[in-house]
Amino acid sequence: MHVGFLLPEYPHEKLPKAAGIGTSTKNLLKALVDKGVKVSVFTYFQDKQEVFIDEGIIVHKIKLRKYPVFTWRLNEGIIAKYVNKIIKKDQIDVIEVVDWTGISANMNFSIPNVMRLHGSDTFFCHLEKRPQKQHNFNREKKAFRKADKIIAVSEFVAKKTTMLFNVEKEADVIPNGIYIDDFQPNISKRKDGAVLYFGTLIRKKGILELAHIFNELIKKNNDCILVIVGNDAIDALENRSTWEIMQEHLSTEALQKVDYKGKVNYNVMKKLINEANVCVFPSLAESFGMVTIEAMALEKPFVNTNYPWAHEIVEDGETGFLENPKSYKAFAEKINILLTDEKLASTMAKNARKEAIKRFDITKIAQQNIKIYKSLVR
Repeated sequence: MHVGFLLPEYPHEKLPKAAGIGTSTKNLLKALVDKGVKVSVFTYFQDKQEVFIDEGIIVHKIKLRKYPVFTWRLNEGIIAKYVNKIIKKDQIDVIEVVDWTGISANMNFSIPNVMRLHGSDTFFCHLEKRPQKQHNFNREKKAFRKADKIIAVSEFVAKKTTMLFNVEKEADVIPNGIYIDDFQPNISKRKDGAVLYFGTLIRKKGILELAHIFNELIKKNNDCILVIVGNDAIDALENRSTWEIMQEHLSTEALQKVDYKGKVNYNVMKKLINEANVCVFPSLAESFGMVTIEAMALEKPFVNTNYPWAHEIVEDGETGFLENPKSYKAFAEKINILLTDEKLASTMAKNARKEAIKRFDITKIAQQNIKIYKSLVR
C-alpha cells in the first residue's frame, strides 16, 4: 500500500520549522513505514521544488509561485496537478489532507481522499473567540464536505468541527501517538521544586495564565522554580514577543524564579521533562495535547487544563490533575499538592505511564490508520 500526505509543514532541516501538525504526523508516517506502508509527503508553499528521502519517507517540496493576483488559487491548481501526476506515476492508493485552511477545497484527486482533523482555522477561531476570514471558513468547509473519510485526533474536535460547518459527517477518532520506547522515565534525574512548561509561547496555550498561576504558587511554595521551554511567538493581539508580555504579568518575586530556556532539541527536551518535579499544561485552545502524552510516557505528574479535549486524555485525580487555567489559585494549589505529596505524585505518574502505553503507542495507532486506508482502497 502507498499513502500520500498533503501537509503544510514537515519536520526536516530542509524545510521551515514545523509545529504541531508536522510533528504529530511524522510519528505516524514513521510507524506506517515500519509496518511496510510506502509513504509520500507533499509539502506546499515551499522555497523551491525538490524531492528527498527522510527515514524511508519520500518528501516532495512544492514551490510557491507568486503572481500579481490570485496567487493562492493559481497555486492550488499547480499543487493538484503535481500531486495527481505523482499519484499516477508512483501508484499512490490514498491521499490524506489536513483541515487547516482547507488546502484541498478546489482539488480533485483520482484516488480516495482522507481528511484528518487536527483543528482548522475555523475551530481555533471559535475556541479563541476571535474573528475569522470568510474565505478561510468557506475553503475549510468545502474541503471538509469533499473528503471521502474523516479521521479526528479527538472526539471533541470531531464534534465541534461538524457543528461549526453544519455538515453531518461521521468521523473515526484516532488519537495522536508517540514511540513509547523513546520515552524512558528516569526519576533519579529529578530536581526538587522544578515546575516545567514546554510548548510554544503563545496566548492560546495559556502562557499568560501561567504567569498568574505561578504568582500564586510562589506565595504557597517559595522553594519552587518555573522552567519554560519553547519557541517564543509574536503575540497576535499586541504584535510583540509573548515572552516579553509574560514577564510583565509575573510578580517581581516570581520573575526571579523563572528560567526561560528558549527552544531546545528533542533529546534535551526529554531530559528536561525527566528533571522536572511537575509539568503544567494550562492550554485554552487545543484539539489534542501532544505534550501531555509525552509527559505521561515519561512518568511525570502534571496539572492540565480542564477544557474538553483534556478529559479524553486524562482521568482527573488518577493519571493527572485537571483544573481551569483561569482559576489561578486552584491551579496553583494542584501544582503544590504534587510538589509536596510525593506518594500521591508518584502514584499518579505511574498510572499516567501505564495509560500512555495502553492508549498512545504509535505502533498500535498506525494499525488503526492502515485499516481505514485499506477499507477505502477496497
